[in-house]
Amino acid sequence: MGARSPPMPPFAAGRAPTPGPSRTREGRRRLPSHSGLMTIMERAARKAAPRLRRDFNEVQHLQVSRKGPADFVSMADQRAEQAIFEELSKSRPDWGFLMEERGEIAGDPNKPRFIVDPLDGTSNFLHGIPHFAISIAVEEPLASGKREITSALVYQPLTDESFWAEKGRGAWLQDARLRVSARRDLSEALIATGIPFLGHGDFTQWSRIFGAVAPEVAGIRRLGSAALDLAWVAAGRFDGYWESDLKPWDVAAGMLLVREAGGFVTDFRGADRAMERSEFLAGNDVLHSRLHKLVAGALRNA
Repeated sequence: MGARSPPMPPFAAGRAPTPGPSRTREGRRRLPSHSGLMTIMERAARKAAPRLRRDFNEVQHLQVSRKGPADFVSMADQRAEQAIFEELSKSRPDWGFLMEERGEIAGDPNKPRFIVDPLDGTSNFLHGIPHFAISIAVEEPLASGKREITSALVYQPLTDESFWAEKGRGAWLQDARLRVSARRDLSEALIATGIPFLGHGDFTQWSRIFGAVAPEVAGIRRLGSAALDLAWVAAGRFDGYWESDLKPWDVAAGMLLVREAGGFVTDFRGADRAMERSEFLAGNDVLHSRLHKLVAGALRNA
């Protein structure tokens, strides 16, 4: 992996994207555009990415400190968060932050805030497994007092894949429009999940859900990055996903990606309280409904 950051894809800021890349009269492909805010978010992610790639190549030399049972934070994680924070706060100095390492940084309560995970998949990173991502979301206050995610970016530094979405504008992978899987049969579905581990999650609950879902589907995968799991649901690589006991920075961007790609994200009860309950169930309309029945049945029969 080179030390230099890959160039940012061209775009025309301020224009709403079309349903897919269109063409000019001369036949040249016109790339989807995103807002100036998304430009800032992608710039911040790409600023942090080169050092992450270098550190990943020298992962055995990283200094790590322990912050909880089986939960390690690397210097790479901290450096990436600092780079992202500097870039975002420079452009939006009065916005707040919710970050994995620094926690909550107050801003103007009437302005949006950034939700940042500088390295989702830290355990993968520290073990030399090339599956991790930078996740950045924007959460805006509503007149009702609630907040909603309106912009999302999940960037994989090793593959240079930039999954992004803006509310009402769809979800994209670089310049390609994303849609959730069209599969309708659980027997053909590949489902992602996260498995509880030392100090994290409810293994008994997870085992019940696994016991209900596994016999009905084509396969279950645990890859170690919730942000990428949801991005892959949005891209149709996974057909569904369930996990619990996650933090907002793990899932904020991925949830918007799935919804803007035509999918659903709810809690295990099928309600729109996933973040509140820290329960996440995702898929297209049909598979989400069928997964919900399996999950709810497993929990009801506990």
